[in-house]
Amino acid sequence: MTEITLGMVGGGQGAFIGAVHRIAARLDGRFRLVAGALSSDPDRAAASAAELRIERSYTDWAEMARAEAARPDGIRAVAIVTPNNLHFGPAKAFLEAGIHVICDKPMTVTLEEALELREIAAKSDALFILTHTYAGYPMLREARRLVAEGALGKLRMAQVEYVQDWLAEPVSGKQADWRADPKQAGTGAIGDIGTHAAHLARFVSGLPIEQVAAEMHTFVEGRVVDDNIHVMMRMGAGVRGMLWASQVAPGHDNDLRLRVIGEKATVDWCHDRAEELRFTRLGEAPQILTRGGPGFQGQARVPGGHPEGYLEAFASIYADAADAIEAGALPEGLPGVEEGVQGLRFIEACLASDADDGRWTALKD
Repeated sequence: MTEITLGMVGGGQGAFIGAVHRIAARLDGRFRLVAGALSSDPDRAAASAAELRIERSYTDWAEMARAEAARPDGIRAVAIVTPNNLHFGPAKAFLEAGIHVICDKPMTVTLEEALELREIAAKSDALFILTHTYAGYPMLREARRLVAEGALGKLRMAQVEYVQDWLAEPVSGKQADWRADPKQAGTGAIGDIGTHAAHLARFVSGLPIEQVAAEMHTFVEGRVVDDNIHVMMRMGAGVRGMLWASQVAPGHDNDLRLRVIGEKATVDWCHDRAEELRFTRLGEAPQILTRGGPGFQGQARVPGGHPEGYLEAFASIYADAADAIEAGALPEGLPGVEEGVQGLRFIEACLASDADDGRWTALKD
């Protein structure tokens, strides 16, 4: 199996998510990072490339897309790890150059951009992959399997929350500044972590979010993007849902929890116990299903009792991306351009609902 040559846009010195993508890409030996436009600042881009021993450094992503497409040994895929406002342009350029795109979420800043990118992807021979990391956790994939096989019976509810506290006070720094800038981020908590929560509700239940009633709030004085959201959801097949995403809740560092409830049973997963899935049948004692334990049908990187975590889940997304690139098609469950569009439909419907005092609002078709 040959390594897939990879480029990166963004992810230079001081960037958190760029380092995560690089670790994930090389964990299984499927990718080799050879090119990058790592910063909008030419000096920082060159210094970052030298630090990472990247062979080819570019001053901007448009130049990189043109040059790499023209090279016989050019990159086959690119990771886009920039602030949200710099997702659309690079993704468009590389897809049109025939280079596969692996992009951080949300896919774009606006729904209009997302729909345009979907059209571009449909015309391209290259694939678009969206890194919704948590879909790489084995026990969430196990929950998805149990739901799909009917172990919960007819679904009734989906409850998801993603709660942090790192923005509970005014914060300044590379990671905080762009997230608080609507020109770069578009939105606040809803785009940063709310899209992850909404994706998990869809991913495990297998159902779309059809309508939302949302209240978005900004608690930190002077901040101009949302930092806390509450959303009621009407999903497919009559399922009802609730979503809470917050970055201003003291005592919560990165608390993600999903519960999917059916007429026969419930599955319950928490990020701080990622190796476990609580499965409870009506009238019976809870079962704690574990990765690699009895009945587990997913893939495990290491034997049970040897924890897998965030980086391994991210690496599983990259491993699936490598398989998709080699096969020329996305496998079921790997987030792609359609999932990106759904994420922007969710954001825009929540914004519209909040502006209308929480009125039920349909996601645009």
